[in-house]
Amino acid sequence: MPERSHNVDSAAGWVVVAATTITLFAVFGVVYSFGAMFTAIRDEFGVGKGQAALFFSITTFIYFILGVFTGRLADRYGPRPVLLVGAVAMGAGLFLTSLVNNIIVGYLTYGIGAGIGVGCAYVPMVAAVGGWFERDRTKAMGVAVSGIGVGTLVGAPLAKQLVISYGWRSTFVVLGVGSAALLVVASIGARRPPGAGTQETPPPLRLLLHDRRFTWLYTSMTFLSAGLFVPMIYLDDYLDAQGKTGGALLIGITGAASVVGRLALGAVGAKVDLMRLYQCCVAALGASYFIWIVAGANYTVLVIFVLVMGTAYGGWIALSPAVIAYLFGPVGLGGVLGALYTSAGIGGLFGPPLIGVVIDATSYETAIGLAIALSAISLVLLRTATRAAESTAVDAVQPTEEVPATASVASAWLVPSTQGGMRLIRR
Repeated sequence: MPERSHNVDSAAGWVVVAATTITLFAVFGVVYSFGAMFTAIRDEFGVGKGQAALFFSITTFIYFILGVFTGRLADRYGPRPVLLVGAVAMGAGLFLTSLVNNIIVGYLTYGIGAGIGVGCAYVPMVAAVGGWFERDRTKAMGVAVSGIGVGTLVGAPLAKQLVISYGWRSTFVVLGVGSAALLVVASIGARRPPGAGTQETPPPLRLLLHDRRFTWLYTSMTFLSAGLFVPMIYLDDYLDAQGKTGGALLIGITGAASVVGRLALGAVGAKVDLMRLYQCCVAALGASYFIWIVAGANYTVLVIFVLVMGTAYGGWIALSPAVIAYLFGPVGLGGVLGALYTSAGIGGLFGPPLIGVVIDATSYETAIGLAIALSAISLVLLRTATRAAESTAVDAVQPTEEVPATASVASAWLVPSTQGGMRLIRR
């Protein structure tokens, strides 16, 4: 492994953290405010909940799938040029969406525009933070991704107020201009990690698919993501259907709670068993939905729900990059993050529309129960991934290999052996 630069864990790295926080504030402040516009868009086009949710789902799919490419581009060229492309896409996509009169065209303008915007921002910038830190990586990532929560806290209530005052079309224009401007500002601090030019490249995707740690973690994230975005999309509509208001504020509170989860659990993750804490976040996410079921229209109980859910969600988001860096190491982190996050794209594409169809056909309670089931499956798969990680270094090395049996799971890749089975190779 290349020698780490003395700039790692330096003040320069915290500048990159600040740029990443602004970046994630901008892009997720837009996409996670969609729930505040959900009912207005559904009424405008006269469609069901599942069809309206496709705006969000297509966007989610595009930005997570795109991450597999933008992460590797950032590894090669640095995050700044990639981020500037995202700024143009975000601004143009939202402006064009404000003009559409056909929902299919809206899927394309919003999905592609916002999808490219987030895809060029999330993985490249989070990966850059991972490369700038070693000792304080978990803490730095927790601070960086707190921008997602703050963006949600500000974006959802702001978007709701704009929709009430000016309509959803003007709201998209305001969000497009604002987010693009913030991304340009953030690009000033978007610097590639020290030693990036001499780092090894990440392994080909086909090698990741042979790694049990990767495949189990990938499947786990797919199921969790299928139910993860339900509150972001449907909470405002849920209260609106009962003749009550305040749903956008609940989405904002979810963002605020996620900031606490990102910072607190991100810091704790550096001091305790990282994988166990990660499992606890996934378990708490699923369990929190039981509070939603019993809450009904009781706003106080709903606040408790979003506080618990948001904290667990924030911890999951903050710990995910650290878990990936722990399992696979920081080398080529952008490429590995991008590959793994395609699972969230798949889950996000199919989950919310399915939940919307279930709501229209049955009830919100049934749909929430489905989200609980998806989270439970994810937890089981995550525990399997953890066991695979614990056994990899000891069980996967062939006796004839030169890599010692004590090799760390974060210091080697699991790849096919020419003698059959699998083997570990050094970084």
